[in-house]
This record gives sequence, structure tokens and C-alpha cells, in this order.
Amino acid sequence: MSRIAELFGRKSSRVLNVYCTAGFPALESTLPVMQALQQHGADLIELGMPYSDPLADGPVIQASSMKALENGMTIAVLLGQLKEMRKTVQVPVVLMGYMNPVLQYGFERFCKEASEAGVDGLILPDLPAYEFETEYGAVIKKYGLDFIFLVTPETSDERILALDKLSSGFLYAVSSSSTTGKDKNMADQETYFNKLKQMQLKNPVLIGFGIKDKATFTAASSYANGAIIGTAYIKALEQANGNVAQPTQQFLESILQ
Repeated sequence: MSRIAELFGRKSSRVLNVYCTAGFPALESTLPVMQALQQHGADLIELGMPYSDPLADGPVIQASSMKALENGMTIAVLLGQLKEMRKTVQVPVVLMGYMNPVLQYGFERFCKEASEAGVDGLILPDLPAYEFETEYGAVIKKYGLDFIFLVTPETSDERILALDKLSSGFLYAVSSSSTTGKDKNMADQETYFNKLKQMQLKNPVLIGFGIKDKATFTAASSYANGAIIGTAYIKALEQANGNVAQPTQQFLESILQ
């Protein structure tokens, strides 16, 4: 059983997935940030691979990606850092990024080295379902990685079911069609969330985009198995001053207590 499946088998509600950018705020911050997230209550870590043109990301996460790139973060550097990950990090880890740098690195090489480092799954928003089915999905499965597709309020029921069938680990429900970090009113999306709840999907569902505090996390968790927080945590890390543990603890306590 994968770590992600084990997590949802053990905990079916209020699952907290926290996004962080690899190499932010400093190049060597990746593992300390992950360790702090685990220590203070994150159930799952979504580790962003910085890219110069991150289409789904809002300005805060874009800025963190640019800073990480300036710091010298690359896929090769990241995979090197992650070789030591499983000595201290036990929670599931999902890499989130975009196809261009992964293809430049070599898709199969990337999947192989990510799997060897202990990565559990991938989120690649610009990998279309057709290409996943016909080319890349077999490679991803070969290395035992889960693959998470995104759905939005505009995704048809038929396509939601198809993407759920292709996904493993969980299904990422984007709260509305926008970039990360925008304020959302969960009640405005109630019809969409309730529809997902009633569709008897095979995967657990986590809601992302606009989840920023205890109230929005609790609201999202009432509709799904949990939620994903990114922009608000990156903002907290901007105040780190070299010590990522303290702002991480304060931020997660504000969500979970």
C-alpha cells in the first residue's frame, strides 16, 4: 500500500496537505521546511518544483519560485536533496510542477530518481489526460508513483469520472477556476463540492486554492477529505529570517488548534 493510500486509510477527514516551494526561502531550506511541517501536524507535503512560468500559481507562489531559482534550485539539485529525505520525513510527499523542466531532465529518469528518493506521487497540471494515458502514465506506474489530476467547477461530470479513474492517491479539487492564493468563499462553491461528494469517486478528494486559515480549512474539510494550503504558508515562510521551524509551528497551530 502506498503512503498516500495508508494515510487516507487511517485518516479520512481533515487531512492537511501543505504546499512548499523547494529551495525557498533558501536553497538548503527544503528538508528543514519538510521536517517542520511534519513535526507540527501536516499530514501530507506537496513540494513545488520551481519553474519560471508556473501557469496555475498566483503571485506569491510565483515569487517563491523565482527566489528558489535564483537560489540555484533545479530538478537535479532537488532530487539530490531528497536522497536523504526518508531518514527524517515519514509523511507522504508529492512533487508538484510542470512538464517542461521534467521533460528536459528526462521523464523516465525523473520518475526513477523521484521514486528512489521516496517520493510518493506527482502533480503535473499541464500533463493532459490523453498523453498520460498513451505515453506517460505507464512510466509513472512503473516506478510506483501516484498521479493526481485536478478538477474544477467547470469540469464536466463525465470528465471528473474519467480523471478520477486515471488518478491515484487523491483527486485535487480546485475550488474555482483561478490561480492559487485568491480569496474564495467556500459557500459559493457548495453545489460543486456537494456534487463531488455525491459522485462516489474512487479517490479521496482534497480541496485547494484559497484555503488560508482555520475557517477555510474547516469549511473545505466539511465537503471533502481535507484541503491543501499553499500561498498562506509561503507568506508565513517569508518572515522566517533563517529559522523555518518557528513560523511553521505558528502557522500550523493557527490552522489545527
